[in-house]
Amino acid sequence: MSHDSLVDRLIDLAIEEDLSTGDLSTDAIIPVQARAVAEMTAKADGVLSGMEIARRVFARFEEGICWQPLAADGDAVRKGEVILRLEAGYRALLRGERVALNFLQRMSGIATRTALYARELAGTNTRLLDTRKTAPGLRVLDKMAVVHGGGHNHRMGLYDMIMLKDNHVKIAGGIPAAVRQARAGLPLSVKIEVETSTLEEVLQAVGERVDIIMLDNMTTAEMARAVRLVDGRARVEASGNMTLERLREVAATGVDYISVGALTHSVTALDISMNVREGSITVN
Repeated sequence: MSHDSLVDRLIDLAIEEDLSTGDLSTDAIIPVQARAVAEMTAKADGVLSGMEIARRVFARFEEGICWQPLAADGDAVRKGEVILRLEAGYRALLRGERVALNFLQRMSGIATRTALYARELAGTNTRLLDTRKTAPGLRVLDKMAVVHGGGHNHRMGLYDMIMLKDNHVKIAGGIPAAVRQARAGLPLSVKIEVETSTLEEVLQAVGERVDIIMLDNMTTAEMARAVRLVDGRARVEASGNMTLERLREVAATGVDYISVGALTHSVTALDISMNVREGSITVN
């Protein structure tokens, strides 16, 4: 299934839950033929994400909508800045408003937080990764927003990479056995990552020639020692308790990646408003 088809399904579901059998308020008040212009304005500083998703929402209600973006996904915006003007039927604007804003505000909130973390890693060789700690059903959009904020996507789901965590290792009888079972019958193109919590486990993972070794909830000193033990034979990911304040000291240990669940699991939406007025967009 392509990500584009998932986005279409998400938009359709969001419209269905909001509109259902119709917009009673708008249908009662707004004439069918009325047209209007709407402006979206950032009510706080942040980083935009979801502009294309918002456009696709409004397109469900009116084809050929006049769409005039004044900022793009990934752009930093300031409080009070107009980010978008659009012209369409008055009813189409009101019907699409909440659905478009819900997507845009959540995604921009993720992009804004991600940009904050990414700035802490600027100038280092460590990449910021997201996790699978996303809102159910919204993963493709949550991860899209991480990229707009300057982060990088880890695996999308359980289907595109092997990640052996403690429960896998436990039932397999240890890291070597778990890796060998996972590798059996798999094409070489499938990467294998192993979660470790001790230096002994790190050495076991190195011995099995895995692609990525996750250092889970280790101290900074332990991570530095682990990186030296790995010595470039695998990529190294730091995970667990990765606060904003801790990022640079962890990056200094030499890890290749730092994964942060907080980018997507505790989202604060970026405040964005939409105001509608009668008229048309003036083209300069």
